[in-house]
Amino acid sequence: MDEVTLPSGERQWRPSPGGLVTALHPVLTEHRGTWIGWAGGDGPAHEPFELEGINIHPVPLSADELERYYEGQSNATIWPLYHDAVETPVYKRRWRDSYRAVNQRFAEAAADVAAEGATVWVQDYQLQLVPAMLREMRPDLRIGFFLHIPFPPIELFMQMPFRAEILRGLLGADLVGFQQRLAAQNFVRLARHLLGLRYEGQSIQVDGRKVKAGAFPISIDTKEMERLAADPSVQARAKQIRAELGDPKTVILGVDRLDYTKGIELRLKAFRELLADGKLNVGDAVMVQVATPSRERVEHYQTLRVKVEREVGRINGEFGKVGTPAVHYLHQSVSKQELAAMYAAADVMMVTPLRDGMNLVAKEYIACRGDTGGALILSEFAGAATELRQSFLCNPHDPDGVKDALLRAISAEPAELKRRMRVMQRHLRTHDVARWARTFLDELGVDDTEKPQDD
Repeated sequence: MDEVTLPSGERQWRPSPGGLVTALHPVLTEHRGTWIGWAGGDGPAHEPFELEGINIHPVPLSADELERYYEGQSNATIWPLYHDAVETPVYKRRWRDSYRAVNQRFAEAAADVAAEGATVWVQDYQLQLVPAMLREMRPDLRIGFFLHIPFPPIELFMQMPFRAEILRGLLGADLVGFQQRLAAQNFVRLARHLLGLRYEGQSIQVDGRKVKAGAFPISIDTKEMERLAADPSVQARAKQIRAELGDPKTVILGVDRLDYTKGIELRLKAFRELLADGKLNVGDAVMVQVATPSRERVEHYQTLRVKVEREVGRINGEFGKVGTPAVHYLHQSVSKQELAAMYAAADVMMVTPLRDGMNLVAKEYIACRGDTGGALILSEFAGAATELRQSFLCNPHDPDGVKDALLRAISAEPAELKRRMRVMQRHLRTHDVARWARTFLDELGVDDTEKPQDD
């Protein structure tokens, strides 16, 4: 949760942007769980409070910790390493010290809040040491951990300077969940390779107990997205968006955090080359790229923003016309309603990350399309690609492959597009976020009456 200041000066709490919060919100609401998390900013934490049916327990970060733990170890070391080292990870000892200290603080907060025998569900790469720390303090708890991003192969993970400590931290959980089966296999094999632990199937023997690993592909609140997209005001806004874009034949949409793993720059270059080749024309085809601000104090992200905005300027400078830009670029957050309207307005959705744990934007687009067809271009290296096989799959590292996928999507017959979309929509209706949470918690051995605590 983030605390924001409204134009009136009033302070208000809002859910943070991003796939993790979006996915977990309905789960915590259903179970009336407690969210233990950073409230954004630095300084003392607020007192615990309730918001939208969730008990919020803020944990503080100092300015120094924000720099070293969050921007440093989490997002300049772990994030790039786990994403196939798309950017070179940076290793600093003082960052690791801060990472340990903050993980200890979260573990202590969970130990204080959790009832006897409760379930604690730890989320994502920023808190990989918490399970073992928490188990040491509270052996009565049932502990689950879920990694929302990819888990690297052994050869990459072994670069991590405190690799054994991270692995032991994760092995403090009873169940470690991943987006993909291969990631779970990487984890199990790593336990054998690095710590010499025995395993059978997906269960690892640790200190006389079993730690299970498994794949639990995360999803969205499909019904809620369908309901939102069907709202008359959203449909009206979708038509208005198309009119504001000049009623082009094809609206191409990209929605991403501004992150180097998302392949935004390569996507823009593919669009530029198609314009240069005369295979697409400004006026007939227009691209809208939403790039939500992200980790703006991290150097990799500052560099990426310059590259993306330079590419947008180049495309519009070479191919735009007065009043008709080729690319509409928004470096800002947009509301759920506006996002749903953009999905409904877009003929083609481009989701082309170089590496992604899942990518919920792809699933949101499908849920918002109703019976109107539309085409999803999806990277083979997004976790969603294993489920959404009726999308137009491509290798984002291959510009010609991306261009080919875009042209195939644009030229496909409406009947084929609707057929593809219907199959993917049926899948999402039976594989929504509630099923994801239920499957994980069932594997962890949680009764429906229990209330998970979330870190």
